[in-house]
Amino acid sequence: MTTEIIKEILKYIPEGKISEVYFEGANIVLYTKKKEFFLDNGGIIKSIVDAIKKRIELRPDPSICLEQEKTEKIIKKIMPEDAKMGGIIFDPQRSIVIIEAEKPGMAIGKDGELLQEIKKKTLWVPIIRRTPTIRSQLIENIREVLYQNNDYRRKFLHKTGERIYNGWLRRQKKEEWIRITFLGSGREVGRSSILLQTPESRILLDCGINPGGDTPEESYPYLEAPEFNISQLDAIIVSHAHLDHCGLVPYLFKFGYRGPVYCTPPTRDIMSLLQLDFVKIQREDGKEPIYTADDVREVVKHTITLDYDEVSDITPDVRITFYNAGHTLGSAMVHLHIGNGLHNFLYTADLKYAKTSMLSPAITQFPRLETLLIESTYGGKENVMPPPYEADELFSQIVIETVKRNGKILVPVLGTGRAQEVIVLIERCIREGRMPEIPIYIDGMVWDITAIHTAYPEYLNNDVRQQIFAKDNNPFLMPNIKRVGSAKERQQILEESGSCILLATSGMLVGGPSVQYFRALAGNERNALVFTSYQAEGSLGSRVQRGEKEFNFREGNKTETVQVKLEVVKLEITGHSDRRELMNFIGKCSPRPKKVIVNHGENSRCLNFASSIHNQYKIETIAPRNLDAIRIR
Repeated sequence: MTTEIIKEILKYIPEGKISEVYFEGANIVLYTKKKEFFLDNGGIIKSIVDAIKKRIELRPDPSICLEQEKTEKIIKKIMPEDAKMGGIIFDPQRSIVIIEAEKPGMAIGKDGELLQEIKKKTLWVPIIRRTPTIRSQLIENIREVLYQNNDYRRKFLHKTGERIYNGWLRRQKKEEWIRITFLGSGREVGRSSILLQTPESRILLDCGINPGGDTPEESYPYLEAPEFNISQLDAIIVSHAHLDHCGLVPYLFKFGYRGPVYCTPPTRDIMSLLQLDFVKIQREDGKEPIYTADDVREVVKHTITLDYDEVSDITPDVRITFYNAGHTLGSAMVHLHIGNGLHNFLYTADLKYAKTSMLSPAITQFPRLETLLIESTYGGKENVMPPPYEADELFSQIVIETVKRNGKILVPVLGTGRAQEVIVLIERCIREGRMPEIPIYIDGMVWDITAIHTAYPEYLNNDVRQQIFAKDNNPFLMPNIKRVGSAKERQQILEESGSCILLATSGMLVGGPSVQYFRALAGNERNALVFTSYQAEGSLGSRVQRGEKEFNFREGNKTETVQVKLEVVKLEITGHSDRRELMNFIGKCSPRPKKVIVNHGENSRCLNFASSIHNQYKIETIAPRNLDAIRIR
């Protein structure tokens, strides 16, 4: 069937102009050996796109591209010094050359003139990629996996496209239905995993873990459910990089899944880092990791990234669009257009419907919307947060008071999102004179994830972007920020007499350096512990926040008892919407959904939030349990 769409496209093009046609997922790539046709096709490609409504790209056949050595010299000559060009990476199978630059705008040139010049002189297709301002070996390793597997990626993307277009021009089936099954996140926070099925498609929305779970049964989604069959799975969609949404994706690759994983570019990078860290922490805890670094590499090899507002087919009857969720860098609400106008479904995953220190609020305008699946982490009646400026003031006050008593401030953070929000908040408080300029130590995965934030400033809000671009004042590059690179450095910081702020993973004190800092600092009343993220039931952080004063830590055959004497403060810097914001989000949704499904919240919060939506907006609501299957069409 895939040949049908190719035949349709070739009808528009003069004979002999196209040497090969390849799919790159939903994108259709035409290769030509005719130099003149590549440089100027006279609007033919645009007319095809307008006619068949698919993304089509024209590239030169690799045989006519200039030699790589000569191309590199030409690129170096064309690129202005101000662009601060980094590496040049060739993807010869696809006739693409990737040029890394600190200032992509300068590398592209006015109206893309520099890219046009490179294209004309070398016949390569140049793509500019931002160089992270903070260098990270882990980011480089992720990119390396993609570059080293170019040939495999080309075949994988082509196979994905064949699956997508197998149903092209096919008449719709008489039987039309859509249903979703909750493999996780039903009346609980954590292990988000929802299976969406149609007669044509099987799609998994997220596949996460429950960080507070004590047993595999409590920690992982119900993948043994009868509806779930890994061999029939068409696609995995990852909304964002927190482990409760992506932590189990490599496990599916361990058991043979080789289909596409869709997410935004920052999510791919951060997700990989957190999955590798998860493997490391399991080993440090004396457990056998449930997957390996090789499985994480397989995820990277099979990831297809999409930007916000980019529309793409992912199966013959499902089209996806990511919208900003405002939750963390690259976090997305997933809009699925199912069937030929049959149904429109929005999975919010985690959302923040308010501007934060770092991100813009979640989007509320959609082309069409019938069913909304929304989170309720803070969906209870009592879950109303104080205004953001109060969090600024409280945090400043904690720092000032702790510095006065010569103590240290430990801030356990999620590696992605919360840590960077805290960094931006600290920078602002120091700049405005509300907080003393003391050392800020970053430990765990926070450094590498902060490096990714510097690579994707276009995903940040206007204020932070302006700071980075216009004022050249990157909050992530403050001179008082220092990286902790080893256990020895960690010990030195703890032995130093001065005050400092320690940002360390994990945010729930479940593994990672934050637990080691807690053990060392807890017994001294001069120190402070500031929680900034949700504390899952059963986690060490939850127990400390509840007021428990004594904890036992085992190390080999020894047990250490730690008394909690330090000041414990809960600071509401959350990437989740509170009750008021969630209700406002639904009220502002355009069009208004006809059905709302509530998930990702404690039992009482899910039920209370669902009831309030129904009462206020007169919309049909449901709060399913795990393993519930719901027909939405």
